[in-house]
Amino acid sequence: MATKRKPTPSAPGAGNAARPQMNFRQGLNDTAARSEAKGTRPTATPTSIREVLTMMVLHVCKKIIFFDTGLKVALYLGSLFIVSLIGDFLPYPKTYLARTDNLFNVYFVKLGWAWTLLFSFPYLAMTSVTLCCGNNQRLLRNHLPRLGIATVCWFVWTKLFNVIEASYGRCSTRGFDAKTACLKAGHLWNGFDISGHAFILIYSSLVLMEEARPIIGWEGIKDLLRNEEHNRSNNDNSQTSNPLKGLKDEDLKALKYFYNRFTPTIRLLFIGMTMLQLLWDVMLVGTMLYHHRMVEKVLSGIIAVVTWFVTYRAWYPIPTVLPDPVGKGLFNYQSIVKPEIGLRRRNSLLQPGSSSAAGANPNGAGSSKEIPKFMGMPLYAARQPVYPSATATNTGTGASSLEGSGQPGSFVSSHLFSSRIGSSGGISSGGSNYSNADFNHPSYARYRSRFERYES
Repeated sequence: MATKRKPTPSAPGAGNAARPQMNFRQGLNDTAARSEAKGTRPTATPTSIREVLTMMVLHVCKKIIFFDTGLKVALYLGSLFIVSLIGDFLPYPKTYLARTDNLFNVYFVKLGWAWTLLFSFPYLAMTSVTLCCGNNQRLLRNHLPRLGIATVCWFVWTKLFNVIEASYGRCSTRGFDAKTACLKAGHLWNGFDISGHAFILIYSSLVLMEEARPIIGWEGIKDLLRNEEHNRSNNDNSQTSNPLKGLKDEDLKALKYFYNRFTPTIRLLFIGMTMLQLLWDVMLVGTMLYHHRMVEKVLSGIIAVVTWFVTYRAWYPIPTVLPDPVGKGLFNYQSIVKPEIGLRRRNSLLQPGSSSAAGANPNGAGSSKEIPKFMGMPLYAARQPVYPSATATNTGTGASSLEGSGQPGSFVSSHLFSSRIGSSGGISSGGSNYSNADFNHPSYARYRSRFERYES
């Protein structure tokens, strides 16, 4: 019966002599050892559960508010036409949104532009002053005028809609030529009432979508700041792709201060802008179903889209004309293209009819230069064609039966067969000395032995 071996006690003075040599330093703290490392870039701070949940909410909000702009505009105009046209002939069932005194209409839609400015103005101010590194003059001159122009457009168009309705309409009862007198007398005024609700809802949604764009890539500014501070403290000029490299030291300090101070509030405002944009879409559906005629709603939607396109897509991107486009500051953090992660196999190495496969020699001599390797082993095998006309004349029936075999090892065997063809076209008889160096590796031993059995 086997017994457990007991350790042999060592002599009192021979402890250090019998101790084996170790490849690490005993009694040294791992944190201290890591701090001694030189030339390493700083890593990000650990992420808390609260931060992870916040990033998840922000990701969902980005998917909602940054819906494809062209498709969103097409959906707005198309649904205004189709849904409103159906409602003109077949009235929809009445719901809570059909009432003009519903909660959302009284406290949100009628104050729609005020709600839009309530979220977009502080958001624009905080993001712009951060991107401008605390330059308030640049903020007032290059960014805040965008909301001022949008407010002027909203005011002018809504007033013009009222003027058109009052000028080109009549009272339901004779004797009243003015809209105000007709309504005070309790009558109805029939006029061309361009939908101000549809205009404000669509225009506010598009403005919120445009002004919220600085959040794209906003979290990456933290990494840029950390790397740039590390480079400047170590006088490292090797990294040239950091957009913060051209900033002055005082601008970099101001950027770090405003970024850390305003980022939590910017996140909350962005979530509020997303919820407000969703509410505007819901109220727009109610306007399509129950209020105004089709022509009045489609015309107001077209005016809203044209106003947004002229300002945000045609005017603001012009570099020599103020105001600046959304997200423009002393540095450009949204133009960084992240490298693609992962290995992608080239199709040229996998397809037998490709140019690289066609240019390779039939004996597989050039395959080792074309196939990428890791630790001396090929990552994947290239499909090299076997030339039956050349091999059949030199090897006889044995080679043809090998090529035509449908066994599982035929693919590898064909590679081994082609690698055994020498420069004269015959099969070399040098044991395991194959012309393709890849198949001389010990991992291919079982395939070589199988092929040699076929050959014998």
